[in-house]
Amino acid sequence: MIRSRYGAFTPARVVAADHDLSGRNVIVTGGASGIGLETARALAGAGADVMLAVRDRVAGEKAAVEINESIGADRVIAGTLDLASLSSVGSFVDAWGDAPLDILINNAGVMATPLLRTAEDLELQIGTNHFGHFVLTLGLTRALLNAAEEDRTARVVVLSSIGHRRSDIHWDDPNYLSRPYDKWEAYGQSKTANALFAVGYNERFEEHGVTANAVMPGGIMTPLQRYLTDEEMRAMGWIDEEGKVRDGFKTPEQGASTSVWAAVGEELEGIGGLYLEDCAQAPMWSQANPMKGVMPYAIDPDAADRLWVMSEEITGVGM
Repeated sequence: MIRSRYGAFTPARVVAADHDLSGRNVIVTGGASGIGLETARALAGAGADVMLAVRDRVAGEKAAVEINESIGADRVIAGTLDLASLSSVGSFVDAWGDAPLDILINNAGVMATPLLRTAEDLELQIGTNHFGHFVLTLGLTRALLNAAEEDRTARVVVLSSIGHRRSDIHWDDPNYLSRPYDKWEAYGQSKTANALFAVGYNERFEEHGVTANAVMPGGIMTPLQRYLTDEEMRAMGWIDEEGKVRDGFKTPEQGASTSVWAAVGEELEGIGGLYLEDCAQAPMWSQANPMKGVMPYAIDPDAADRLWVMSEEITGVGM
């Protein structure tokens, strides 16, 4: 098991502090708020040039200004990316071109939405969280390959969640075209897809100098909870009757630490296909410790290959 010297509540800036990322290019999807914002701040603070790939360009530009002011340097800019529209994803990829991309952090996501659909009629959660990022990452692969060096891989970081334990992939109907919709099952399926994508991508590109790992950031209160009522969050024990967040939740900066470690940690150089949490490789899930670890189906290489084929068929995009 691969571990770091950091823990569950280490701030992201501490993880990045010993690294000189000058000259490195980074893209963080969903970087205008929450852990994406703090991931971008930590990496830019260590010298990287960071693009916030965001649906709301105004919010992204505001976040870029705030980060630049906080680090005392102009290293962060914003670009428009709507992962629920594959044409928007294509436009973002075209705008980036083949410029070397050292680190891609697939951070953006939606959770527990009502039944909504993307521009291509995909269920919104798997459409945004997985299929949009699938097309984005494949489109940016040439840029990632251009950044890979003989002694240093380019890295892809894919945000998953302990929520993946709620559902494996429903292979016959991933987009809820014929079966009843369950918002938590749909979220779980999308997070399983995120973990499997890291396995599948790493299998295809590790030997070419690009690795991919999945990350479970932990429990954090961010705009990801926008579709949940206080009543729902109280029922799940996330907040108390006064609305106070329960003990054990991380701050956004603490939640960003595993993403940053996955992006820069020396322990992970040349290593991919893992599911990481609390700045370490996660153990297998067990009933004895149900809020930690990874389900076997989320890191199964055969399932990763099956998802890859399905993703190519559904999006019409492949290598």
